[in-house]
Amino acid sequence: MADSILTPHIAAFLTQKCNLPTRTIKFEIWDTAGQERFASLAPMYYRNAQSALVVYDITKPTSLIKARHWVAELQRQASPGIVIALVGNKSDLGNQAGESSGDSAEGDDTGEGDARKVTTAEAKSYAEEDGLLFFETSAKIGTNVAEVFTAIANAIPETSLKGARGPGGAAAGGRTDEQSRVKLTGPRESASHEGCAC
Repeated sequence: MADSILTPHIAAFLTQKCNLPTRTIKFEIWDTAGQERFASLAPMYYRNAQSALVVYDITKPTSLIKARHWVAELQRQASPGIVIALVGNKSDLGNQAGESSGDSAEGDDTGEGDARKVTTAEAKSYAEEDGLLFFETSAKIGTNVAEVFTAIANAIPETSLKGARGPGGAAAGGRTDEQSRVKLTGPRESASHEGCAC
């Protein structure tokens, strides 16, 4: 118990399988939570990563600013050719059209569907400018989560999957079961008091 108090836990490890028509991709995911106090340790998680999800909270404009920082960091420090997905989370809290700017009239606070502060158009425009995949998701209800992984799996070149090695890297080439592994890192905005942007 004392070790867990003294040792900061900056990343959680998860796996996710994605079945494509011609192969199965196994993602090995390090969720670094994007906490600034651990920023100096983050490179050890995204070094040799073939992909990264940078998640921001659509209800917090500052989280998109921080996401831009992480994208720039990944573009500067991560492996060349890394596939980066910009993901706006909490889409279940935005309006159905997904375009509220947060400028609703005072007194129009219904409590549902009006919490969006980052427009889809703003984030999508940024993603397109920087060559990022873009999705809006809801981790709470599962909207678009599988689609993010499928898009990343399709965007990673086959040669990258066969050539990666090492802890958390892709499996050795020559596998007969057509399963590949992808090391994926996900720095994300720490949006709640518990450090989770979900």
